[in-house]
Amino acid sequence: MVTVNVICIGKLKEKYLRDACSEYIKRLGAFCKINIIEIEPSPLPDRPSEGQIENALSAEGKKILSKIPAQSYTYAMCIEGMERSSEALSRETAALPVRGISSVNFIIGGSYGLCDAVKSAADARLSMSPMTFPHQLARVMLLEQIYRAFQISSGGKYHK
Repeated sequence: MVTVNVICIGKLKEKYLRDACSEYIKRLGAFCKINIIEIEPSPLPDRPSEGQIENALSAEGKKILSKIPAQSYTYAMCIEGMERSSEALSRETAALPVRGISSVNFIIGGSYGLCDAVKSAADARLSMSPMTFPHQLARVMLLEQIYRAFQISSGGKYHK
């Protein structure tokens, strides 16, 4: 069974977002082993300088990189990433076990994104949309798309 790790900065604050994530995590249990790995964000002042942001992203990046298992495939979720259709993501992730890859990681940064080291270490950069979404909502959207990808590859009726 494939292991999917969603590595993210911060915890979900709103109950409705936690509930939505819990629902997709429950559904994903039929297809994979799913892990949500939450990393404490680096503290920043209310109006951080560019240097403070860079230092925080670098510190978060080191923590993220330490959570990526060896021999796994990693997607960095970032605005400059490639957009993929649900079908394309499904084909991509379904092909990984055939290549001997049994662990897939999706990395969601905090409100300032991801450092270059994390983006460079990733096998692919993935964007959900050119629009900007709250990073906490991104987790729900990502889990839904992962679930949709498994449904597509298994011939389920969820995707229409």
